[in-house]
Amino acid sequence: MSQHNTNLSETIPTFDDANQPHGGGLTDLSALTSSSTIRNWRDAAIIGLVAVVLISGLQLWLTVSDTPAYVMPKPTAIGTALWENFDLFWPHILSTLKVLLAGYAIGAAVGLVLAATITQIPFIEKIITPYILLLVTTPMLALVPLLSAKLGYDSMAPRVIVVALAAGPMVMINAATGFRRTDLGKIALARSYGASTVQIFTRVRFPMALPMIIVGLLVGAIFGLLTAVGAEMVGSSVGLGNRLVYYSARVQMDNFFAIIVILAVIGITDYVIFYWIGKKWASWET
Repeated sequence: MSQHNTNLSETIPTFDDANQPHGGGLTDLSALTSSSTIRNWRDAAIIGLVAVVLISGLQLWLTVSDTPAYVMPKPTAIGTALWENFDLFWPHILSTLKVLLAGYAIGAAVGLVLAATITQIPFIEKIITPYILLLVTTPMLALVPLLSAKLGYDSMAPRVIVVALAAGPMVMINAATGFRRTDLGKIALARSYGASTVQIFTRVRFPMALPMIIVGLLVGAIFGLLTAVGAEMVGSSVGLGNRLVYYSARVQMDNFFAIIVILAVIGITDYVIFYWIGKKWASWET
């Protein structure tokens, strides 16, 4: 392995286990694409039946135990709140999605560029590594009040910035791991045929790193969603995070849990999107 790759592996933290066989682990694409999908109506019916049993069981337990609605509302009350108040929730859903998409797009783009750069230029790697570690270990939500005071409490900019700072390092770390995994024998073979550095990167490094890049994009999206909600809780008058604080303070727990359900749906949608992207573009690793 080159000195360049050795430096990167010693300085940039990764989520993979060196003792684990290639193709396993949470941040490996096989964790996303190797699981079975719903292949027929029988599978769908079983999944739906389990959901019905769980929801019905919770409804029955809350009814029998006479649990107050301000502690835990019944699933029927949560469903009613979703149906009746969705028009009230919709503007806040849009606000959260705008912040998430804008911050995520910026963070992911910068993360990919940095990952490609540090795996090609060791000098830049040495310079930016301490700052990447700082971003990874520092709660970005701590910056929201400061940025809001500077850029405006209701401005989207503070929330977009912290989402980008939260998502970018996750994308960069996983993408850099993917670039490092490139088989050096394939690179040597490409060089023997006269391939340039750009051609090696676009034809060899990037395609082989794609599974880890997709995982990095997924992890970045999840971190971005969590950060967006947290930023809205501490520094915004709109958004789903703000609604969580609003309904909690007014003990409107049916609306509170309705927002939780909406956030869960957004998170699951993120996973499904990257699952199918991985299936289409990088399932060869599994």
